[in-house]
Amino acid sequence: MRYFFDHIDLFANAFLQHLQIVALTLLISIALASLICLVLLKFPRASNICIQVFSAIYSIPSLALFAILIPLTGLGRGTAILVLVLYNQYLLVRNIMTGLTQVDPAILEAASGMGMTHMQMICRVQIPLAAPMIVAGIKLAIVSTTGIATIAATINAGGLGSLLFSGMRTMNVPKIAFATILCMFIAELANVILGAVEKRLKREPAL
Repeated sequence: MRYFFDHIDLFANAFLQHLQIVALTLLISIALASLICLVLLKFPRASNICIQVFSAIYSIPSLALFAILIPLTGLGRGTAILVLVLYNQYLLVRNIMTGLTQVDPAILEAASGMGMTHMQMICRVQIPLAAPMIVAGIKLAIVSTTGIATIAATINAGGLGSLLFSGMRTMNVPKIAFATILCMFIAELANVILGAVEKRLKREPAL
């Protein structure tokens, strides 16, 4: 604990950098996945192909994907966020599409019979009913992002990964331990926030 408080500025700076990477990645990932899912709802036959493509990208080791993109996008946080966004699409699109397509067709038919438009059915019926699957996908994306973002320190993206690698090079156990704890804190904090969001979304559709 003495080491942590003696180097509080170092840990705080790395924590804020890591939090910024995770937050930016999630905002971009969710926005992009939402747009993709809206398109796939209109073209359902393309859904499986799209998910398989993202699955193939997700299977690429993060260091390899960083190495592929560095000549195009360079070192730094931008490349890290791009890679993390690509990884998240598999987790998010798969869960969002599964949740939206598993809604009982009878409910959608009833909503259509009441005069709801396609977007109204998505926003007021499908999303609330699919909320558990959507939130589960976001939780997976947060855990994945938080973990892989540490590896992004190898391309000068900053964050808690820089402390982890520095601690491993010097065999500094307190530095490794507290950097790991802060990574876990980010994931747990997001889990608490999403739990509250899920409770609000899990309501009866406004038919």
